[in-house]
Amino acid sequence: MHDPKHPHDHAVPETQGRTIRWAGHYDLVVKLLTLGREKTLRGETIRQAAIRPGAAVLDVGCGTGTLTLLAKATAGQAGQVYGIDAAPEMIAAARQKAAQQGLSIDFQTGLIEALPFADATFDVVLSSLMFHHLPPELKQRGLAEIYRVLKPRGRLVIVDMLRPVTLMQHFTLATFVHHAASHDVYDLLPLMEQIGFEDRQSGTMSWRVLGFAQGSRPQ
Repeated sequence: MHDPKHPHDHAVPETQGRTIRWAGHYDLVVKLLTLGREKTLRGETIRQAAIRPGAAVLDVGCGTGTLTLLAKATAGQAGQVYGIDAAPEMIAAARQKAAQQGLSIDFQTGLIEALPFADATFDVVLSSLMFHHLPPELKQRGLAEIYRVLKPRGRLVIVDMLRPVTLMQHFTLATFVHHAASHDVYDLLPLMEQIGFEDRQSGTMSWRVLGFAQGSRPQ
């Protein structure tokens, strides 16, 4: 159904990144590819982000909104939570989930390289399993946009692929993304440093094919 609050959400914005549009199958595919670990991984991401009640949170590349809904539950009624995705189909599915759970979340069709928000808007920005879809130049532009919309001391948490080491990891990541060996979330840390992020950290998730990179905008 057309939403008058978001008149352009029916259109697919142009981007050099990969856009996943099969929203109807997305949740099932993620469940299968994570071998049933999705709930655990999403919970880890939320804990890593240390979202406080009343926080303003943005989920970039939100897909069908699973992580965004958890962010809203953590930020509480006073929290302002947004999710953007390049695929209108994903946004439609995310809005439906939020409505079913009675949660007020602003989902919008949008691009990481042109975030539709003012400077210094968010306390926390999240991104899960999205950066590996971006070419190198778009990763840098996206990180710069995230830096722009973060408040001073605001935090970015990215969860994404680690470069596979074992044969099983090669097999698992190949099902996620072509040329999986060329993607590693740790490679984002030098880009984050160039842009100005401080307190940069990285580590592995409980499922060792995924890791995180995080940092904050200086005061």
